Amino acid sequence: MIRKHKWLCWRCRSWRARLPKGTCRLCHRVDLSVNPDAVCNLCDRQMSITLGATVDEANTGGQQLYFANMPWQPTRIRWGNVRRLDKPNPRNLHRDRADRFATIEFYPVEQIQFALFDMPRDLTCALGRELSSEPLPDPPHPRMAAFLDAAVLDHARRHGWPKSTIHRTQRSMRVLQLMQDTPGAMLLTSDAIRLHEIGLTAIPVIDVATAAGVMLDDRQPAIHAYVDTTTADLPEQMRTELGEWFTIMLNGSTTPPRRKPRDQNTTRMYLRWAMPALTTWAEQGHTSLREITSTDVRAVLPPSGNPRSTMGAGLRSILTLLKARKILFVNPIARIQTGSHERRDPLPAHAEEIRASLLSPNPAGAALTALATFHGLRAGELRNMHLTDLADGRLRVGHRSILLAEPVRVRIRAWLDYRNQRWPGTANPHVFLNHRNCSRTTPVGPRWLTLATGIPIHVMREDRILHEARATGGDVRRICDLFGLTVEGALRYLPEPEPADLE
Repeated sequence: MIRKHKWLCWRCRSWRARLPKGTCRLCHRVDLSVNPDAVCNLCDRQMSITLGATVDEANTGGQQLYFANMPWQPTRIRWGNVRRLDKPNPRNLHRDRADRFATIEFYPVEQIQFALFDMPRDLTCALGRELSSEPLPDPPHPRMAAFLDAAVLDHARRHGWPKSTIHRTQRSMRVLQLMQDTPGAMLLTSDAIRLHEIGLTAIPVIDVATAAGVMLDDRQPAIHAYVDTTTADLPEQMRTELGEWFTIMLNGSTTPPRRKPRDQNTTRMYLRWAMPALTTWAEQGHTSLREITSTDVRAVLPPSGNPRSTMGAGLRSILTLLKARKILFVNPIARIQTGSHERRDPLPAHAEEIRASLLSPNPAGAALTALATFHGLRAGELRNMHLTDLADGRLRVGHRSILLAEPVRVRIRAWLDYRNQRWPGTANPHVFLNHRNCSRTTPVGPRWLTLATGIPIHVMREDRILHEARATGGDVRRICDLFGLTVEGALRYLPEPEPADLE
């Protein structure tokens, strides 16, 4: 304790900064900072010292004073680079307090008060309190607040969160409860996303509330905004017809003719391929797809190549579906051949770029490059690789067991050492982590792989398969076994026959 902090210990400084003043219900002292249970710092400290007892039981026989800022006995024992927690740490009560999560019962209210006017919320008040470390008001529903606080601690214990993440999540959860129109109702994901505006965390809040069953995902998929923006300049009737196609592609149809929902990327791709033709027809004065004839389709299609096949695929998806739904009288593209997509020949990569990535000081980039260069793994296989897939110098990928090369083992060991030092308490089972998914159990994003290596994974994979095909003289069986390809996929990498062989 020093004079700068008014002779207060670490706990007293934090307690007074976070909590409002009141009267303690146990020692009956007035004008003290008390927690939501109306307990002062000293009474709450007795529960911390007496493990396994409630705050009332801990203060039954009096209170034990202690020296300020005295460290507790070390409970973490080091063996090499591994840490193990053998005994409960009295300073870390997340394990004990998280057990309350199973004892607190809370059910969201069913009667919701709807707002008369949808007005944007002003979060500057919460931002000001965040910057000044001023305590936030108590949530309007105490039982929901206790349930969510215990849920955060339980989620943090199971996922290995540090104290800083727990504190930020609890503070963000409290602000989210203050944003509710109906106290005790389901939390909305759209409100949680707005926490980014004032510098609070949103993703951990969504994860905790979703796991606890009190989060309602009211976000609209991004593809809706994409379709609205892309078709904004088309005529009204044409947009209505495209809206019918988009709805069935996204949600499917249970009425004849029945269709299964398509992936959002497929819908986005078809619309992007068809937009040049739709824009051309709109500029020519057509206001509806019912006016389009086969002559119009032939006039707008490119002569050949991938542009013709891609535009034909997009138009065929739209016009065929609308004809099946009896929105169009005829299908103008029914008897028009647009061809198939041209396959791209695999090309070797630049050896200098791969060598630089293998020798990169970034352990994640070096390990990813080694796995893609030596063993030709796909990007999805790298993202979904678990720690349990690595054992005895082998990597299990699906039904294959890959014997790792020595340069790959060296780089994987370096990455795992860095991973254990950087995120020692993470519960994520995947091999590769970053700062976004270290507190979750999800894999890394596909874009992160390219950012870490500097080279797309598929480029290094194709270079490896192409080298193997040339070294073995086009052994299809060996290529299929080594890289998990089908026979048709392996034929792309076979060397072209020489003119003498053709004769």
